[in-house]
Amino acid sequence: MTSLEEADRYCRRVTLQCGPHFSVGFLFLPPPKQKAIYAVYAFCRFADDIVDEHQRAPLEDLLQEWEAELYRCYRHTPTHPIGIALSDAISRYPIPIGGFLGLIDGCRMDLSQIRYPNLAALMVYCDKVATTIRDLSLPVFGFSDPSAWQYGKALSTALQLTNIVRDIGEDLDRGRIYLPQDEILASGYSESALLSRVKNEAFLKLMQFQLHRIRGLFDESAKLVPLVDQDARRALSLMRAVYIALIDQIEKRPYDVLHCSIRLSVLQRCRVVIKEFLRLKQDRNGVRAEK
Repeated sequence: MTSLEEADRYCRRVTLQCGPHFSVGFLFLPPPKQKAIYAVYAFCRFADDIVDEHQRAPLEDLLQEWEAELYRCYRHTPTHPIGIALSDAISRYPIPIGGFLGLIDGCRMDLSQIRYPNLAALMVYCDKVATTIRDLSLPVFGFSDPSAWQYGKALSTALQLTNIVRDIGEDLDRGRIYLPQDEILASGYSESALLSRVKNEAFLKLMQFQLHRIRGLFDESAKLVPLVDQDARRALSLMRAVYIALIDQIEKRPYDVLHCSIRLSVLQRCRVVIKEFLRLKQDRNGVRAEK
């Protein structure tokens, strides 16, 4: 059987390889919280990959198997390396099973729903696959102010909507369109134009509308940072900063998302880290000066 140490390493590998933007912040968590977050991310990533990457059918059966592993985690009888690491995290932090179940339900939606008529419909999906991340990560980060839930939802939704606009082209390849249908039409664009990957002013208008919404959510989520435990604030700040930098890149190259997912290079991520560290240091110095 896989040892806990091996399971932790496995989850770390999955997170660093599959979540290069998320993991920048995770690198600055204290080891116990870092291991727990790696396990949470790896479990969620595995569920997502069942829907997006697996060729074996039926996919519902694979999700059912993964859900069964989740229940084994909470009974502390896991069989998969990710489950072994997650079971340990569950024993150390009050991570609710409902968050994982919501995520799996969201993955099930991907098997049947490939269009969203409006934002309200999309938010039902986001509440499952994104907001559940709030429910899973905040207990690990630690907090005492209940308003952290509200701002955590803003951050989780911003991250998910960023992924949606970033992955427009990849999702088209899978036959999926997550952008709300009514917003596509309101921008003067159309589903047929999107399927044909037409580049025009209407598409730019659509993207500007989406990015404006996402930036608003990131602005709101800034209020979350001071509410989490001191040892998790730097990680959370970096996660926000990296994704805001990703939004900046999408805004500069909006047409690129029709054909590929925009990613930040290692150098770009390093620049974000340095810039954010300098900003945090300046903020701390400002607080000391006021005192």
